Amino acid sequence: MTLQATLVETAEIAPHHPDNAARNRLVIAILLVSTFVVFLNETIMSVAIPHLMGDLGVTASAAQWLTTGFLLTMAVVIPITGFLLQRINTRPIFMLAMAIFSTGTLACALAPGLELLIVGRVIQAIGTAIMMPLLMTTVMTLVPPESRGKTMGNISIVMSVAPAIGPTIGGFILANFDWRFMFYFTLPIAIAALVLGALRIRNVSTPRYAPLDVLSVILSAFAFGGLVYGLSSFGESFAHTGEAGPVPLWLPIAVGVIAMGLFAWRQFGLQREDKALLDLRVFQSRNYTVSVSMMLVAMMALFGTVILLPIYTQNVVGLDTLETGLLLLPGGLIMGLLGPVVGRLYDRVGPRVLAVPGAILVSAVLWALTTVGQDTAPWALLAGHVVLSIGLALIFTPVFTSSMGSVRMELYSHASAVLGSVQQLAGAAGIALFVALMTIRTAALTVEGVEPVEALAGGIRAAFLVGAIISLFAVLAAFFIRKPEGGAPGHGGGH
Repeated sequence: MTLQATLVETAEIAPHHPDNAARNRLVIAILLVSTFVVFLNETIMSVAIPHLMGDLGVTASAAQWLTTGFLLTMAVVIPITGFLLQRINTRPIFMLAMAIFSTGTLACALAPGLELLIVGRVIQAIGTAIMMPLLMTTVMTLVPPESRGKTMGNISIVMSVAPAIGPTIGGFILANFDWRFMFYFTLPIAIAALVLGALRIRNVSTPRYAPLDVLSVILSAFAFGGLVYGLSSFGESFAHTGEAGPVPLWLPIAVGVIAMGLFAWRQFGLQREDKALLDLRVFQSRNYTVSVSMMLVAMMALFGTVILLPIYTQNVVGLDTLETGLLLLPGGLIMGLLGPVVGRLYDRVGPRVLAVPGAILVSAVLWALTTVGQDTAPWALLAGHVVLSIGLALIFTPVFTSSMGSVRMELYSHASAVLGSVQQLAGAAGIALFVALMTIRTAALTVEGVEPVEALAGGIRAAFLVGAIISLFAVLAAFFIRKPEGGAPGHGGGH
């Protein structure tokens, strides 16, 4: 195709040319470090909420806005990233993302109260939302199909190690310093990445005119924002009070579903003229659709487990925040270390050989977690989390690589934006579902006269049971994932 040929030519993708190869490696390395920082920031707050409630004198439902506001902003901004990546070149969009993130981090560090802290988190989220699609699109543009698995393996390090060590670093900082040091810790790294990127990153994309449909932006904000807010509120209301807040729980979800329908209808009309905010033609690829479906289930399981395990270890087993962080650390590190190995295996054997056993391992652990109780040994939880992490490592790299490689080059920015949006929705849905089920079951057992700690353990088992049932869909989907031919349809048989 002419457009693809032009894009390839102007992006100067020439792996055999040493100058381009060195430039490309540097660009991807800087993007990886920067994405690591923003992902670390996303989870470092997870153990800090109780401390912030005490320090700032706020309720749990108010403090949760630090997480909800972040997720909500991500959900609203990510659909727009497809447009931004088409209009703005690599270096300026990177500098914009990291400058916004650094500004937000500084605002959080200096915040005198909760309101400005939430504002800082929202600014951070805008920068974070741009980074992941930028990294994915750049990798797909620069790396030839036969080497993509290896590079995506490096990306999975970022996606797994950063969230894994976030709670551990957060727990250590809170045990020894003021909560503001969480932001003072990430700020210099973010600024260093910004300066290095400004000096060394070269433009590797080809900006082209892309119209911005304002109605699509508004509809996507209501669609993704409504669903993420509704699902998060659903989880939080059950977590903290067991009852609804001033807004009925169903209302934002209903608004989100209706807006999503209108948004999809609008995109179908606009994509005929290549004017869509999110081009839904990415779903014409069966492989992309299967991969995204599998990602949805995997992210629900991951986020649901990540939110429940700390509740279980602290409130049932009796571990403190630092011990909980250390318990979850090995799994995350193993997932990260496996990333490049799985990536190289992907390049050699394709996705199915990896994704099927990965999905089976994730499902097996979730089924095992349905048996936890007060007397479950911490080492058993550690072993379960390690096996879960190995399973997710076998899923993420194949899913990312095969999904992005299954679409045409001019749709890469849209494909990465859709994938990012699905991740946010799945994360919010996983948290909401698991927490709501846990709370409903705990309340029911308490009414029956079960002792509180045992009732909570029963609630957690019920949540893991539903998670285990959902995971069976990922096992089924894994059998249908295949390796894209030569990278993407229309690529002329590869490089």
